[in-house]
Amino acid sequence: MMKTKKVAVLGLGYVGLPLALLVAKKGFDVIGLDVDRSKVNLLHQGKSYIPDVSNEEIKREKKFKAQCLQDGIEEFKQCEYVIVTVPTPINDQHEPDLTAMIKASEFLQKEMVAGQTVIYESSTYPGTLEEIVLPILLKSKLQVGSDFYLAYSPERVDPANTHYHIEQIPKVISGYTESCLQKISEFYGSIFQKVVPVSSPNVAEMCKLFENIQRLVNISLVNETNVLCEQLNIDFYEVLEAAATKPFGFTPYYPGPGIGGHCIPVDPLYFVWKLKQAGLKSELIQAAHEINEQMTEHVVTLVEKQLDKNEKNVLVIGIAYKRDVNDVRESPALPICNELITRGYNLSYHDPYIDTFTLNGCNIQSVELTKQAVQTANVVLILTDHQNIDWSLVKTAAKIVDTRGVLRR
Repeated sequence: MMKTKKVAVLGLGYVGLPLALLVAKKGFDVIGLDVDRSKVNLLHQGKSYIPDVSNEEIKREKKFKAQCLQDGIEEFKQCEYVIVTVPTPINDQHEPDLTAMIKASEFLQKEMVAGQTVIYESSTYPGTLEEIVLPILLKSKLQVGSDFYLAYSPERVDPANTHYHIEQIPKVISGYTESCLQKISEFYGSIFQKVVPVSSPNVAEMCKLFENIQRLVNISLVNETNVLCEQLNIDFYEVLEAAATKPFGFTPYYPGPGIGGHCIPVDPLYFVWKLKQAGLKSELIQAAHEINEQMTEHVVTLVEKQLDKNEKNVLVIGIAYKRDVNDVRESPALPICNELITRGYNLSYHDPYIDTFTLNGCNIQSVELTKQAVQTANVVLILTDHQNIDWSLVKTAAKIVDTRGVLRR
């Protein structure tokens, strides 16, 4: 039985890189493997591409090293634990895209050796580990639960959250067999402050989806209520502040231009897809999704109400899907910007975390936030409330659409 104190992390994104550094900090030798050579090159230079990870942290952690996937196969074979943190997005039809997970599993099927424990962390629908991953791994002729161990633990990373460090967040864990559960329990028990074992991978997979289904429903609720209160001439932010004084039974969620990121817009649709395969459906999740989709039209309408007929210059503040991150995945800013351009508006944007982004094949570059940029815009549209933006300068704009309520704070 291998006992190497070596760990491989497949996928060095927002989940994989912080996790790899944490595992290295706990005394394991960690090899981070990724198919993106540009990421690996940056890490070799001691440079981070994730706001939650500093350059100093990468340079300081000597037990961590990054390699391209194909260059690290021999070291991979020496690892006792393998953690898979590859992306699981949705396609244009709002269906699960498991391409990266399947490719990672095919890599493991060819290269894994007896004694390894394989832990998947990628968010996915219940049944993925047993129905998709396991059949691929079994082609290796190794037996699960004896020759190798298979586990699932949903990631709970919250980018830019400074209140909870990754090791402080309770870790839900599951194993395909009891021996698999024991393996992940021993390993993650030495990494995280608390582990929460559940009876099966199905439960762990569904746990992650439900966490984000709840957030989708609540955010869609406040967005719809905010829109309705606008029409009733009621200040919904004041309503929220008053309601939030209740010390029990109420959790405040705040309006915005829509939901974004790799979790909330995606995970509920994974569940909807799974339900459809079983001939079932959720009226509530579908309604919440549709409300979120309608936010693009609502925000664009708010902008147009501020503009006179010949005014066309719109300055957007923030493209990232949430505060203090450099991630545009599923960002509500993208369809909003696309719709404004489609309607003939001259669009510029400022985002301190995103120098450029691509919209319909065109690269758009961030502009410097200057007095001239603010005052020459016919309207300033706030889509992301980054903390390092000069909001006092933004306030000098003649017309503002504040979808985040940031200027109230």
